[in-house]
Amino acid sequence: MYSSDDIEKKGIGAFAEKSYLDYSMYVVLDRALPAIADGLKPVQRRIIYSMSLLRLDASAKHKKSSRTVGYVLGSFHPHGELACYEAMVLMAQDFSYRYPLINGQGNWGSVDDPKSFAASRYTEAKLTAYASVLLSEVHAGTVDWKLNFDGTTEEPCSLPARLPNVLLNGGMGIAVGMTTDIPPHNAREVGAACVHLLENPTAPPSSIYDFIKGPDYPGGAECINSQSEIQSVYDAGQGAFTLRSVYRVESGNQVVVSALPYRVSPSRVLEQIAEQMHKKQLPMVVDLRDESDYETPIRIVMVLKNTRVDVDALMQHLFSVTDLEKSDKVMLNVIDLDRSPRVLPLHRILQQWNIFRKGVVTNRTKARLKKVEARLHTLEGLLLIFDFIDEVIAIIRRSDDPKAALLKRFSLSESQVESILEIKLRQLAKIAEQALLDEQKRLLEEQDTLNAILQKPGELERTVVREIKACLDTYGDDRRTAIVSRDKAMRFVAPPMVRTVEDITVVLSKHGWVRAGKGHGFSAESLSFRTGDELGFFIRGRSDSQLVLLNASGRCFSLSPVGLPSMRAQGEPVTKYIDTQDTSVASAYLSKGDDKLLIMTALGNGFIASGGDCITKNRSGKALVSLASGDRLLPVQFIQKNHTHLVIATQSGRVVIVSLEEVPILKKGKGVRLCHIYPKDFADALDACVFSLAISTDDALILESGRRKFTLKPSVWKSYIIARAKRGQFVPQGFRKISGLSVVSPGASASAMKAPNAD
Repeated sequence: MYSSDDIEKKGIGAFAEKSYLDYSMYVVLDRALPAIADGLKPVQRRIIYSMSLLRLDASAKHKKSSRTVGYVLGSFHPHGELACYEAMVLMAQDFSYRYPLINGQGNWGSVDDPKSFAASRYTEAKLTAYASVLLSEVHAGTVDWKLNFDGTTEEPCSLPARLPNVLLNGGMGIAVGMTTDIPPHNAREVGAACVHLLENPTAPPSSIYDFIKGPDYPGGAECINSQSEIQSVYDAGQGAFTLRSVYRVESGNQVVVSALPYRVSPSRVLEQIAEQMHKKQLPMVVDLRDESDYETPIRIVMVLKNTRVDVDALMQHLFSVTDLEKSDKVMLNVIDLDRSPRVLPLHRILQQWNIFRKGVVTNRTKARLKKVEARLHTLEGLLLIFDFIDEVIAIIRRSDDPKAALLKRFSLSESQVESILEIKLRQLAKIAEQALLDEQKRLLEEQDTLNAILQKPGELERTVVREIKACLDTYGDDRRTAIVSRDKAMRFVAPPMVRTVEDITVVLSKHGWVRAGKGHGFSAESLSFRTGDELGFFIRGRSDSQLVLLNASGRCFSLSPVGLPSMRAQGEPVTKYIDTQDTSVASAYLSKGDDKLLIMTALGNGFIASGGDCITKNRSGKALVSLASGDRLLPVQFIQKNHTHLVIATQSGRVVIVSLEEVPILKKGKGVRLCHIYPKDFADALDACVFSLAISTDDALILESGRRKFTLKPSVWKSYIIARAKRGQFVPQGFRKISGLSVVSPGASASAMKAPNAD
């Protein structure tokens, strides 16, 4: 029984805080983050070390994975079997690790589904040759050791990596309050940077970029960041790299994707492309196939309608809407040499690893020197007996305690006497003496070399450099990920289309449902709409134009009319193609970007805009018109080359006609006052600009008032011309409730304001 005196009392807040802190530090230091020394998390290190103890090196036969997992769990890592096996699988996947540490046999997952691996009882494994970079010196006195979880054996605190594996294979992990995402790199580049810093310790941090060009992912693809962007990520220790798939054209009409961004599933990409095809965003793609196999892990084939398809435009569109282009997060968070988690810039990681490697070589040299000196000491005693061999034999034969007798007779240490007593008679031959002399000579030379490494300035660094270069000769390979600076793909307003231009009709309802059909054979009267909805805009044009929408808040949007839902249906919400909260459309028209447009508001402000300034690739549009409080837009009007004047009709029955030369051309803004409307009348809804129209000097102007029409010939309407910003003149009584404007050119039919885009 426990008494109350045996129970420690502590406040629950303090207890919870300390417990969570202890747990957090355990997760950070012993589970989630890799060490800068060998680039491994504890479970990975224990797996690799256990396989070396089981003699599963690169020259061995494959053994069941369950054997390795069981040994790891029983000896070093008393945690979940599946978690341990998944860590083992990851190190065997050549699409996950740039330099795999485990050579797996059986189903170890695929790039399409990395977790589709078979159970450990079915797979077999051994270490790769590259794993020797981490393990070859582990028993050479190079690293510190600690007791395992039950104190029955020891395990290394880190492995004596001969290359900076923390950068070569990278890693990812989620700790408490922090994460790590280290991209893989090319061994030659990283090794060369380490050598550079060892040979030039005062070199500026930026000098490493002469060697390290960027990340090098196992699956290839392209890193499309510029060198300055890459360097800024490395300097900050965090950021992101943008990766893009690699493609080529085969047989004229086949686009073949041969490499995907890191950790991107081919099946997911196929689903995304198929979804685009289902939405009729890719009418130029007639077939989609996955031709990937064992020898060609990535081969996605898109069959095009014909050879006239703009492949680059098609791929730009796919880069923007699928995982064919993807960002890879970077967070260079590691356990440094002080056993602290830190986000370090790239040059600091290299510098710290160089310090670690010099420490490993120093420890190895000291351990070896100790063994060499011990052996020389032993040889000194062994060689002594050859000078006094008869006397030594006599002492051993006559003495009850030969060890004490030899110590008394000769100036020998106990270890030397032990070696003499253990020598066999056959080793007393003259040839054996010569072998000992040769060994002594060789060890003396090695002793001088080891002492030079420890004592001679610069010799330690030169030794590390030689060993790094030797590893690079064996394991260095060519870069797989091309560093190509490209602009990040933006979603095209128009899906990349076959270059066939044809007539097209677009219908936009008042509630924002859009559809389109080929040709101009549609009539507005024959269209059906959803309950409560009705026709908003009926637009005719050509398929190489952009559908431009100007909403009530003054933002313009554009999208391709090709690929919109069929005219036989009732359309889709326009918000499927643009990002906006304000779905009220003030004006809609088709434009190739070479038009001039009149932008006019109800308060009388306006300007002329270029059609190209209203077209944008951004789904969220761009600001075009600055509207005053309560102001609203009138439908956009096209200005032709022969137009000379602007006609404005007001709610109160006035007409203002100004020269187009007085209307400024702007990219965006509020414009200038073209017609004066009293603010109080506008606020009380008594007056506003209701119609505007461009007109040429030979056109007749028609005012509509209900069913009545009043025609003003050029000689008449020219009397209404005044300077801008005036109120204008009243039209005759009976026509002051103006319901529309239209013009009639000589020899042509009327062109009404209400259908500015007609024909």
